[in-house]
Amino acid sequence: MGQAVLWGVVAASPLFVGALLALWRVWPPPWLGLVLGFGAGALVSSIAFDLWEDGVELAGPIPLVAGLAIGALCYYAADRFVERRAAASGGQGAPLALGALLDGIPEQLVLGIGLASGDGIGVALVIAIIVSNLPESIGSSADLLSGGARKTRVLALWAGVTVICALATVGGYALADAVSAEVRAGVSGFAAGALLVMLVDSMIPDAQQKAKDSTGLATVLGFAVAAGLSLAG
Repeated sequence: MGQAVLWGVVAASPLFVGALLALWRVWPPPWLGLVLGFGAGALVSSIAFDLWEDGVELAGPIPLVAGLAIGALCYYAADRFVERRAAASGGQGAPLALGALLDGIPEQLVLGIGLASGDGIGVALVIAIIVSNLPESIGSSADLLSGGARKTRVLALWAGVTVICALATVGGYALADAVSAEVRAGVSGFAAGALLVMLVDSMIPDAQQKAKDSTGLATVLGFAVAAGLSLAG
């Protein structure tokens, strides 16, 4: 259990660190767009090499595709609600926070299950999670702050997301014996579906708006770094 707590905190803490970085200084829009583009590329790699590939190996395509559809629909429905709230309060960072939560919970559940099953922990996988989590948090926090959100509110939001994601690792560890390979594949699919909708609806358009023509290069770089880490692990 101690390992699950440790790795849960290590994997989730960049979400809160990103909020602190956004509070530390004002990020010029082009820089913020590059950070978001890099993070988008890292997330595409996570979907392809960690969530999708591992899910197929665990239980084949059917549970994975079912989880994908459920994750996509859950994010879509939740995002509609969050967007209405964001329009009333100002700021465009809430969808990224929602995406981090809907991705982070299943991703770290899988992390905890793997630890309990004796699969160990791949350092490359943890680094890949960090590479994708940090830009999400920086981008969301910066957008919320520019929309007039209070600093304490932004910190509280990301502290909550961080704690929930870290606890998901502990939950996965505790539930490992009761979880089948099909459920693990479905969880991976859920995370992939939520991420894909978030990327297309929020993260990539936001990056393109801020960084313009440089977004594609940053996205390719993020993909290359995260894919290299995943394949190395």
